[in-house]
Amino acid sequence: LMMVSSIGSTFFDMLRAKQVAVTCIFLDHAVVATMIAGVYGLDAVRQRMASVKHIILVLSGKGGVGKSTVATQLALGLMMSQNDTKVGILDIDLCGPSVPRMLGVEDAQIYSCPDGWVPVYKFDQRLAIMSIGFLLGDGNEAVVWRGPKKTAMIQQFIADVCWGELDYLVIDTPPGTSDEHLAVVECVRQLRPDGAVLVTTPQGLSLSDVMREATFCKKAKLNILGLIENMSGFVCPHCSECSKVFSSGGGERLASAIPCPFLGRLPLDPNFGRTIGNGDNFLEHHPDNPVSKSIMSIARSLREPRTDKDQASSTDTTFASQSHSI
Repeated sequence: LMMVSSIGSTFFDMLRAKQVAVTCIFLDHAVVATMIAGVYGLDAVRQRMASVKHIILVLSGKGGVGKSTVATQLALGLMMSQNDTKVGILDIDLCGPSVPRMLGVEDAQIYSCPDGWVPVYKFDQRLAIMSIGFLLGDGNEAVVWRGPKKTAMIQQFIADVCWGELDYLVIDTPPGTSDEHLAVVECVRQLRPDGAVLVTTPQGLSLSDVMREATFCKKAKLNILGLIENMSGFVCPHCSECSKVFSSGGGERLASAIPCPFLGRLPLDPNFGRTIGNGDNFLEHHPDNPVSKSIMSIARSLREPRTDKDQASSTDTTFASQSHSI
């Protein structure tokens, strides 16, 4: 009964009031998915998301690669790449929701309406934001949940949030291939998402972990739109020279091994870190910076229609034989 009540429409209210007890930990993923399907139904999800034109997931097999940073900047880049573009960003990194701070809305609140829950808006309602961070009274509060409750939360984010008309919905996922990934893929699969953008850093350990994420995409039949190499060198704030702090070329080799398009590199820049840490729009304030140029270039490439050949290459079955050569 507690599990069913936590899935219901009063879940947000109960969470805010801290009245939701620990869910039944003995229910496996398949049982919970069946319960949720009975509450929401695929038709309800399709109807809710019918006005969302494109869905892009941002994935990485390893934490600390700047995945949330890339997700927020991609959302801003897609919004700025063309006038009147409306973008939503869904933060399902339930244990580390950093998107609200990066976008300067960590103190915002979400409200309900007759049709569901209203996301937080910014930039004249061109950017819609939803994150569990808005439901936590204390930013230092830990979210200690088991898989079933995480699955219910993600389902409610997608099925009960009034996203409205969006050109793009960017979904920021936690690292790895856990319950959160299975839940969101199961929920959006019937909506025909565009696919996933993989994020890596140049180090060999990160490359091997992201290869596992690529294998997850293959098993989940999720297209890989491309790969981004983050932290690719350090841009000096004085002379703008880029120094290779880590090894170079790993992202391109990984993209070739998957295979998938290599979307570009994002260097380290102290000004970039300070700006997004304050919740400001770096792309708007520093349009000529190498980081901004790379992000806008990646955003424009994601807007371009993909051919059947491109989509076929993203689900190629040569993962195992080529991963050893990275």
